[in-house]
Order: sequence, then C-alpha cells, then structure tokens
Amino acid sequence: MQVYSSWRALLVAVVALALHGCASSPDEMVECGTVSSYLAPDNSANLYRVVVTHLDGVAVISRPNYLLSPGEHAFTVAELINSPELKVSLSARKVKVFTVNVELDQRYHIAAQFNTDKIYIGQNQGYWQPIIWQTESHQCEMKR
Repeated sequence: MQVYSSWRALLVAVVALALHGCASSPDEMVECGTVSSYLAPDNSANLYRVVVTHLDGVAVISRPNYLLSPGEHAFTVAELINSPELKVSLSARKVKVFTVNVELDQRYHIAAQFNTDKIYIGQNQGYWQPIIWQTESHQCEMKR
C-alpha cells in the first residue's frame, strides 16, 4: 500500500509541475525581431514583393510579419516580379533560400531584387535575388 502511495505522490508532483509550466507560459513575454513582407518596395528601383513559402525549413502560409527570436532564420521565398523586361521562362522561376540574422527590436523588410544589368533568357535563375531592402527600429514582443 505504501508503494502505491509513493507513486501517487510522485505522479501528483509531476502533473503539478507540468500544469505550472503551462499556466505561466502564456503570460511570459519574449524579446524578438520582425521580418516583414507586406510593404510594396519601389519597382522603379527593380525591387519587387516576395512570398514566403518556408521558414527554417517548415512550410508556412505567407503572412505580413514574422515575429522571431534573435538569431539566424532561413526564409524560402518566391519572387513576384512583374516587369515587362523579365524574359525568363516560367520553369526557371524557382524559390530561393536566404538567411536573415534577426536582432532584437529590429524589423527587416524583404524583397526580390530584379537584376537588370544582364540579359537573362531561358533557364537562367540569376535574374533575381532575395534581399533585405529596409531595416528599421521596431519594438517587438511576443508571447511564449
């Protein structure tokens, strides 16, 4: 009977600790930075919007802002270049991965830079690259 009582006390203690962790998590604020894709960049500067398909290797539904812990994060993006000068075949229009080093309380606006300094035809994928086109100070807090 005493063994049962000891196991029961241990189980109650483990459940209490687990519930305590769950109860305190929603109120805990975590410092972060933001990566954004909602601003329309200046097309006259050969900058175009992107759509995020994956974040750190995990498929995501594209959204305007990503609140992230400080550190490196890998974004997989597809370009939305709608320039009449773009003569690259649709099969060459592939996603690209780039890394953003997120810092505390910073917002990074990402875009596709259309490289117009060369003529790109056929399957050449060098016609664009993902970039951070604007960085600004932005207070960021997210719940854990």
